[in-house]
Amino acid sequence: MGIISVFTSGYTWQVTIIILLAYLISIVVSIVMHEYAHAYVAHKNGDDTAKVMGRMTLNPIAHFDIMGFLFLLLVGFGWAKPVPVDERNFRNIKKGRILVGLAGIVTNVILGIICTFLYVLFYNILDTSIYFCLFVVLLFEYMALINFMLAIFNILPIYPLDGFNLLTSFTKPGNKYVNFMYRYGSLILILLLLVGLGYGINYVINWVFEGLVWLFMLMF
Repeated sequence: MGIISVFTSGYTWQVTIIILLAYLISIVVSIVMHEYAHAYVAHKNGDDTAKVMGRMTLNPIAHFDIMGFLFLLLVGFGWAKPVPVDERNFRNIKKGRILVGLAGIVTNVILGIICTFLYVLFYNILDTSIYFCLFVVLLFEYMALINFMLAIFNILPIYPLDGFNLLTSFTKPGNKYVNFMYRYGSLILILLLLVGLGYGINYVINWVFEGLVWLFMLMF
């Protein structure tokens, strides 16, 4: 979801504000938790680079990336400022690289599952004709969707995403693909988003979310 679609959907101004507020809060919380997870796991593996640079924090300003945030707002896919990591400080370099690479993705998957459950719970017990109740339901729906988006998006093997960092853990340093990605990865990522990568990711996100909704609905 992007903010443009909200303004063109014909909602009342009250509902529009509720949707935008829930969406923005979901973006901020999901991204902050993703980046904090990277910094925390790096710290636990012996590297305090992120901590020293003020990135092991829940302060969203520390993780803000203007381009990634704009893409999230406009097209529903984006990123935060990568957490700085110095792998030379890891007690075990390969293990540390893998764990740090997985940290954000795993955090988003766990948060996505929890928020899907809370969405189903509040959808069944709250009256969404009341604005505050609508906000609560939408907040957990968007939180679930954005966390699944971040998990699936970041697993792509394109620099500077987590999937690329995981890939480098199992390949020889300085190979052609790695060097190519270091040089052109960010540009490739933006071009893929512009030409429709998001539609494929959206399909997977919706499939995961709707499957979990169906599963949790069996509990009510």
